[in-house]
Amino acid sequence: MKFVLSAEQRMFGETLRKVLGGAGAAARAWAAGDSGPGRALWSAVAEAGAFAVAVPEEAGGAGLLPVELAVAAEELGRAAAPGPYVETLAAAELLAGSPWLPRVAEGEAVVTLAVPYALDADVADLVLTADGVERKATGEAARSLDPARRLFRVPEGAGFTDLGALLCAAQQVGLGQALLEVSVEYARTRQQFGRPIGEYQAVKHHLASAMVELEFARPLVFGAALSYGTPDFARDVSAAKVAASEASYGMAKTALQVHGAIGYTDEYDPSLWIRKARALYSAWGTVAEHRARVIAAL
Repeated sequence: MKFVLSAEQRMFGETLRKVLGGAGAAARAWAAGDSGPGRALWSAVAEAGAFAVAVPEEAGGAGLLPVELAVAAEELGRAAAPGPYVETLAAAELLAGSPWLPRVAEGEAVVTLAVPYALDADVADLVLTADGVERKATGEAARSLDPARRLFRVPEGAGFTDLGALLCAAQQVGLGQALLEVSVEYARTRQQFGRPIGEYQAVKHHLASAMVELEFARPLVFGAALSYGTPDFARDVSAAKVAASEASYGMAKTALQVHGAIGYTDEYDPSLWIRKARALYSAWGTVAEHRARVIAAL
């Protein structure tokens, strides 16, 4: 089966991509403890309708639209946008009938989920567990491989929601695509022994293999979005999360090989995606957990 986004869905993604154009600077500020640029970006993303597609119409949203949510998460990953976007979008499902929902739709509320750590709980307006119970974060933030991800321990925080795992997978596909694009461009321009490194077969093969993995992961993500609300949703989400985790992390390793030591440099944009790829690899359920769910459903 071929999954093709509608013209409206593609336009939604393109609009978000333009809005998120300056996310790199916001991510660096966020990592340094300055949430101002990130909150400004959050408001711009809200104006583009990213949160509205997670909220039912009766609460001021556009209706819970899983494919549009996956489109939004993919663009957020492509931009390495800082903040608990996936957590807030997934939390909307847990807030049915709550006065928080209209605030989520408008981008006025930042919500995070303890799965088991609560991302950016220090800037969140509301912290929930995966079963929708409000909690408080405790202690200092735990270190993450991604400096723009601050993780706080929450009592009784555990598990994950399937919608959140799906959106994390979409986010991973987006950041993998971003890394592929910058790596291909770098391979075209970086010269070694008088030739662009992209002309060497070993580099071509690594990039081609990474691209194939991403191309296989993306349909699984949108296929899972289409199965939202069906008995197969959990199985499809887990299959998508495994594929997206492996593809994005594999792309991060390839990007490091292509860029060399410069790929680690804080000032160089690929480092934003490379670090996030490893952090998200085990977020919202490990690869082993999701593989076990797929096997159990067969």
